[in-house]
Amino acid sequence: MPGGRLTHEERRRIAAGLAAGLGYAEIARELGRPRSTISREVARNGGVRGYRANQAQQATAWRARRRKPGGHPEIPAADTDGRDPRTVREFEERFAGMMIETGVPAMMARVLACLFTSDTGSITAAELVVRLQVSPASISKAIGWLEQRGLVGRERDGRRERYLIDDHVWYQSWLASVQSMAMWADLTQQGADLLGSATPAGARMSATSQFFQHLGRDMVQAAEHWRQTLSTRT
Repeated sequence: MPGGRLTHEERRRIAAGLAAGLGYAEIARELGRPRSTISREVARNGGVRGYRANQAQQATAWRARRRKPGGHPEIPAADTDGRDPRTVREFEERFAGMMIETGVPAMMARVLACLFTSDTGSITAAELVVRLQVSPASISKAIGWLEQRGLVGRERDGRRERYLIDDHVWYQSWLASVQSMAMWADLTQQGADLLGSATPAGARMSATSQFFQHLGRDMVQAAEHWRQTLSTRT
């Protein structure tokens, strides 16, 4: 129905239409939807260049859970230190929702939001299971994804494993991204050498390698600048 919610299939067709260079009006006609529905959908889920059907579907489901009355009334936000638990919880959900809308998978965003809004900056898997009402396997997968990107660490707490986030999390994540840039630069240069710089494919690979080399150098300089800035504040 024109006035109903967009389905996952419709979001896939929107993404395909955008990739093909279609305008909002053309996509709307194909789906039998108002143009305004398409424009709002794209604007709130990454824009023309960043729209992804799966991420848009996840973000919409998360927003619907946030709006549902009594979403998780029995689960207070952790270590609120005298602050209103409901207010903290609402911010935690808005924070996770923002991350989802900007490309972070839903479960990873919810775990990261829990850590960020905790004064201790640490939490166990069992605590996350209770707070987020999900399975231990979901938590394990989310932690693995976040750890790979340098966003969380882990330490032993007796028999339990505790996940933590520190004040330098973005610096650490940035350095992890630098390593990714180096991998891109190295492998695409290998591709350029293999395909030959005189060929269109080889030239494309070479330009890609140069881009990531340049980006990696800039990222290293930015990280060092931040480290120096931070050291002057302490």
